[in-house]
Amino acid sequence: MNAPASPAESLRTALADLLDGLPPTQAAGAVERLIANYRGATPTDAPILRDRADVAAYAAYRMPATFEAVHSALEAFAEAVPDWTPGSHVDVGGGTGAATWAVTATWPGERGVTVLDWAEPALALGREIARANPALRDARWQRARIGTALTLDSTDLVTVSYVLNELAEADRAALVDAAAAAAQAVVIVEAGTPAGYARVIEARDRLIRAGFRIAAPCPHSAACPIVPGTDWCHFSARVSRSSLHRQVKGGSLAYEDEKFSYVAATRLPAEPAPARVVRRPQIRKGQVLLDLCEADEQLRRTTVTKRHGDLYKAARDADWGDAWPPQDPTA
Repeated sequence: MNAPASPAESLRTALADLLDGLPPTQAAGAVERLIANYRGATPTDAPILRDRADVAAYAAYRMPATFEAVHSALEAFAEAVPDWTPGSHVDVGGGTGAATWAVTATWPGERGVTVLDWAEPALALGREIARANPALRDARWQRARIGTALTLDSTDLVTVSYVLNELAEADRAALVDAAAAAAQAVVIVEAGTPAGYARVIEARDRLIRAGFRIAAPCPHSAACPIVPGTDWCHFSARVSRSSLHRQVKGGSLAYEDEKFSYVAATRLPAEPAPARVVRRPQIRKGQVLLDLCEADEQLRRTTVTKRHGDLYKAARDADWGDAWPPQDPTA
């Protein structure tokens, strides 16, 4: 008997089915227009995704990347709270629901799920796609204005992915405050750009002031040691490219790397990583250079050599975004 498909595989299949019958040039044109709109100024009360064609094209293009970025953030959070599984989840500004799929990939099983978004076409398509995921078949898809008037029911987990960039400052603050008031855990993901990082830090500070502790990626809940304007904290997730990805971007590779910034905060007991690899490791002859954010609130480069034995082997396998040192360097 074949093993059941993973959420990632099921999502890719569902998205491929969306574009069946949609002319490739129409799909590519819709994606290009929507990307241009997303990079501009977006009023919070004017949905960019206007109809099913828009939503289908953009979902097929963006959902895999959003899924992988959010899944990476959730996996880091789950490592810090290994004995906890959310019994309920609210995805704010979730659109077609990529983050809900990422939650089911991180914590398999059914739970109460609510997706809130202003764009009705996105919600309708998300509901349709969710039929392919047993854990999401009873999810609620609700139209809601994301901003200062937002209120959230009590829940275990709130996710907010690629939403803050669409909101004015007051709306961003109101959303983070509403999430903090409603949830035991809040995970926020933004684009891995200096502006995206700035929005994440802004949200991180509000969550700490609300009494949350940081579970990931930071190994501490103190101020970020990065000097504003000199650098930014971001990570990378590998995304399988569909034919639409390749057509729109004119590329031939079967994958791309999604850069993202994130914060995962909680009111629960948590054990953050002792340190976090914040740049791609540099592997050289007989040594590995690791750039780390450490629990004593500083950034530091450490060199791991062959003399370190199993730790050196672990360093060669370490990836950008990993906790360091690994719990079992011999694994």
